[in-house]
Amino acid sequence: HPARPARPNPRAPLPAALTPLGLFTVLLGAALPMVDFFIVNVAFPSIQRDLDASPALLEMVVASYAVAYAALLVLGGRLGDTYGRRRLFLWGVAGFGVTSLACGLAPDAWTLILARLAQGAASAMMLPQVLATIHATTEGARRHRAIGLYGSVGGISMVLGQVLGGMLVAADIAGSGWRAIFLVNVPVVLLGLLLGARSVPDSRSDRPARGDLAGTVLLTAALAALLLPLTEGRAAGWPLWAVALLVAAPFLGWAFFATEARSERSGGSPLLPPSLLREPGVRRGVLAGLPMFLGFSAFMFEIALVLQQGLRFGPMQAGLVLVPLGLAQFTASFLASRVTERFGPGRVLVLSAAVQGTGLALLALAALAWWPGLSWTGFAPGLVLCGIGQGFQLSTYFRLVLSSVPASHAGAGSGLAGTTQQSCLALGVATLGSLFLALIPSVGIRDALVIALGVQTAGLVGLAAVGLRVQGARDTR
Repeated sequence: HPARPARPNPRAPLPAALTPLGLFTVLLGAALPMVDFFIVNVAFPSIQRDLDASPALLEMVVASYAVAYAALLVLGGRLGDTYGRRRLFLWGVAGFGVTSLACGLAPDAWTLILARLAQGAASAMMLPQVLATIHATTEGARRHRAIGLYGSVGGISMVLGQVLGGMLVAADIAGSGWRAIFLVNVPVVLLGLLLGARSVPDSRSDRPARGDLAGTVLLTAALAALLLPLTEGRAAGWPLWAVALLVAAPFLGWAFFATEARSERSGGSPLLPPSLLREPGVRRGVLAGLPMFLGFSAFMFEIALVLQQGLRFGPMQAGLVLVPLGLAQFTASFLASRVTERFGPGRVLVLSAAVQGTGLALLALAALAWWPGLSWTGFAPGLVLCGIGQGFQLSTYFRLVLSSVPASHAGAGSGLAGTTQQSCLALGVATLGSLFLALIPSVGIRDALVIALGVQTAGLVGLAAVGLRVQGARDTR
């Protein structure tokens, strides 16, 4: 007799399909934390003057958000699997609004740092529910289109953060200055809560998992031990605590994976099931994400400094220079699903690396030829090509990582994809960004930019190699 199909768990009914309004709402939620990761780049001079903040404290404004965000993303995905993704999404949106208000009203630098830490935690509660909801409430071509749109929103949000930040700081609405970059989130959050309660379908895992306190503590400690010293060490002069944390980071990472493997073998509920990383598609996707996000975050950090400190652009002018990058990235992300269906994800990664590498070369040549009279027209051709490459990469990354994740682990898979993304974004600024800053005193800001672009191009060669492996695996099926 043919085997009977497994019956769905009656306690976890199939979720309703995601409507266009529901998709718009979760993508709006996804945009908020991505915008805020980058929005402070162009506001640093204003924050420094207003709060009398040292360079080390300014870096803590970035580091506190990045560490909380990256460290808690997997936990946020797990909580959504267990307690319902719509509920966690709405809680995260509300928390993001409250913490944005606290950031905008912060009277001193340390209050701003603590508010950013809480804002990162709220983002970690909200963001995993977006991809998990898409994964659980769509399928086939609709899922691929939705993930493509997620990539579009992700790309445009990262650029929009710096564009919007520059415009808001320059506008100085009601004398708010840099505070407007956080206060603007409040009305957007209210809209998100209103739409989310009405249009986002609820979903959860059909096998709710128990908590994993040990895994949560170890993952948080490992990421903090890596990200904090890399972000703060240079500005603080590499004190003993920074060196000690860096030495401890690989041991904490090993302890985390050993604990998770032991929990999964014994039938427990690991925060990040190691079986996810044994899926070839997940591994290749994570490997592709490393050069993508390391290079992108460093590039955005470097270009903000080059425009404002090297070329003396104002915050609004510096933001507007990046508009061609954002438009090209959005367009490419929107088209990525159809292009990937036709040519395959591996070929798309190789092509995107070649296009972006050409864009970086054009930017380096423009800097060498026209500095210090380089205008936005000199930046535009290279930025357009970089945006096209990045737009194809983002949606392909999420598609690779999530394609092999079962629906029951949608939250954990989304948390893994997001943690890889956010950790690499923070690491890009901490490593490649620090290299750029270290080069400036000896070679000047122009040549430091050219060298940094060359390092990023080398990373794209690695991305192309991953793309060839992905396509090779696909062709041998």
